[in-house]
Amino acid sequence: MLTIGCHLSSSKGFLAMGKTASSIGADTFAFFTRNPRGGAAKAIDPEDAANLQAWMESHAFGTLVAHAPYTLNCCSDKQHARSFAREAMADDLRRMEFTPHSYYNFHPGSHVKQGVEAGVAMIADVLNDVLAPDQTTTVLLETMAGKGTEVGRSFEELASIIERVELSDRMGVCFDTCHVHDAGYDIVNDLDGVLEEFDRVVGLDRLKAVHINDSKNPCGARKDRHETIGAGFIGIEAFGRIVSHPALRDLPFILETPNDLAGYGREIELLREAASC
Repeated sequence: MLTIGCHLSSSKGFLAMGKTASSIGADTFAFFTRNPRGGAAKAIDPEDAANLQAWMESHAFGTLVAHAPYTLNCCSDKQHARSFAREAMADDLRRMEFTPHSYYNFHPGSHVKQGVEAGVAMIADVLNDVLAPDQTTTVLLETMAGKGTEVGRSFEELASIIERVELSDRMGVCFDTCHVHDAGYDIVNDLDGVLEEFDRVVGLDRLKAVHINDSKNPCGARKDRHETIGAGFIGIEAFGRIVSHPALRDLPFILETPNDLAGYGREIELLREAASC
């Protein structure tokens, strides 16, 4: 059965997120590890985290997909920004052990005209500093749309980062459908070909989660504008192929569409139906 959820607010704690997810038919969810537009992180209540684990076990949840703050940029041209990224990520990975065996997804960053090669090196440098051999969390590089100076637009860029990481067994990729589409990969007409290319360049064993979003823009636009499922340029027929594809169907899917909670519930139902067709 399709494992699917959406981003949820962590303001009321871990167990509240689990219950909210169940209320809309979800069996996984994503949450920000700290303020997505800042640096503050809420103190963790170990009992609340344990209660979530019990809820997940009793409700057959899949793997959680946490998200780093948007402000994290491992390859900024400013030293203080890179230092914040390193410190925040190290702290996040310690905190992630309260929800063990989860995924921690982050945007690789923007090289700010320093060049892709320099950006790749700086991102890998941060990862080599923060990854620990005993952590249970797998860190995911997110596929990016390629706007501005984003690193991670191509599968080759993601592979270059992973190749430089010493503890590469702790690394994976989150496949964002809007981003991949906007980056120029034709997942509408050639999903098999795109995934074959991913396998050749990165390896399908690295593919751990999917951000499932439609796009407001045509393929290759490099815009990164998410749309509700079926209302954009990817379209519901393509999503039917995505959620049922053998390389993807067993992964956790996370909705990041412009929606409220009820809207996410409708999209979850829609995609479950598409997966069963």
